[in-house]
Amino acid sequence: MLPENPLRAAVGMLIAVAVLYGIEFYDLATPAARLDDNGIEPREVDGLDGILWAPLLHFGWPHLMANTLPLLVLGWLVLAGGLRQFVAVTATVWIIGGLGTWLVGAPGVHVGASGVIFGWMVFLLLRGFFQRSFGQILVAVVLFFYWGGMLWGVLPGQPGISWEGHLFGALGGALAAWLVARATRRPGSTNEPGTLAG
Repeated sequence: MLPENPLRAAVGMLIAVAVLYGIEFYDLATPAARLDDNGIEPREVDGLDGILWAPLLHFGWPHLMANTLPLLVLGWLVLAGGLRQFVAVTATVWIIGGLGTWLVGAPGVHVGASGVIFGWMVFLLLRGFFQRSFGQILVAVVLFFYWGGMLWGVLPGQPGISWEGHLFGALGGALAAWLVARATRRPGSTNEPGTLAG
């Protein structure tokens, strides 16, 4: 299932990723800003606000470039449910991924959009099964064959990689998929794609 307005969705995602590039450019051009220090610091009260900022920050261009293609493609596909659903799903993934990382993450600063990417990926993989939608299941199958290997990233083992952010982002995506399906199956639901169950 593709966005109703694919061009508008693509432009929206390009703008969102351009903002990330602008933030990274500012961070590298202004070393005194030390933006990466605003990431998640597990179990530190001062690190709680990092939940809001961490997905916007990256440890240099290679880190951001590695996240760019999945951000564009997966974000574009999540927009298929409409802007309201996109915002609700992203907020769910963002908050659960951040809180989980803060609670159990390894010491140090955690930044990067990969937790959101993992959340979007799991949302897209599960949405069709929860909603019993053949079209969405087909999208999930294609995604799994193309990017399914990334799911190994929820396991510890790669030094310098926040597997905790990946894991809790993925759990946030699973919750979002369940909530969206619950909202659209609720008796009397209008089946509008832009809602989560309240």
